Amino acid sequence: MASNLSRRSFLKKTVSALAGLTAASVAGYGYARYAEPGWLRVNQVALSLKRLPPAFDRIKIVQFSDVHLGFHYTTDQLAGLVDTIQSHSPDLIVFTGDLYDYAIGSDGPATVRELSRLQAPFGKAAVLGNHDYYGRQTKQVVQVMKDGGFDVLINRSTVLQRGGDRLWLSGVDDMWDGQPDLPAALRGVPADECVLLLSHCPDFADIALQHPVDLQLSGHSHGGQVRLPFYGHIVTPTYGQKYVDGLYVLGDGKLQVYTNRGIGVSVYPVRFCCRPELTVFTLHRG
Repeated sequence: MASNLSRRSFLKKTVSALAGLTAASVAGYGYARYAEPGWLRVNQVALSLKRLPPAFDRIKIVQFSDVHLGFHYTTDQLAGLVDTIQSHSPDLIVFTGDLYDYAIGSDGPATVRELSRLQAPFGKAAVLGNHDYYGRQTKQVVQVMKDGGFDVLINRSTVLQRGGDRLWLSGVDDMWDGQPDLPAALRGVPADECVLLLSHCPDFADIALQHPVDLQLSGHSHGGQVRLPFYGHIVTPTYGQKYVDGLYVLGDGKLQVYTNRGIGVSVYPVRFCCRPELTVFTLHRG
């Protein structure tokens, strides 16, 4: 009798434990699939740059990245993102690649309409990501960005001017599917002036470190998209494996690199302990 009771008690506890694990798994998947991907985190990041010109002290830059329109992210959601960006009154807006996940489809005009609503005194600039090359759509993506008012920087630079001071904004082609050429991008940029670099792939920083670049802004890695507590990211893409998430300081402070976790999702429509990110930078001189 005692043996039967013990066995029944064990089976009851086992079934309860399995039911609990199953429920936790279902709840965890539901959170990762339906809750966290839409739970935007706005990161306020203050950075000091030694070569930042005085006139650009406290310039506010908003970075967004990896929207992946068409793969569980819609133009209606993009409209909400645009409202959030504008609410921070940026001086400059930058996008670091992967506007679409694979194909533009019929979303082009709607995307242009929403991107056109973004406004900043120093304008808005973008670079291409690897997904912007998928489906032979690169020219169309570039056109959508341009029609939306973005200056698409493919291995070239543009200068921001305030008073007699200058700040250079440079961009390189995607490291995976493009042909990045930083020397070409920096052609005509004085070596002693401050340079902000846009590169979709964060691991391009190892190349940028060899050039007069002060700050690199990147995306691509999605922060791993799935991160485990006390462990971190599980998998990251090629060229997004060294500088996966957040701020890195290289070369004894010569170059700072910031990797944005992105807005959308890629490959799998889930995020766990890795919320989508909008980054608001305030740059300081010193």
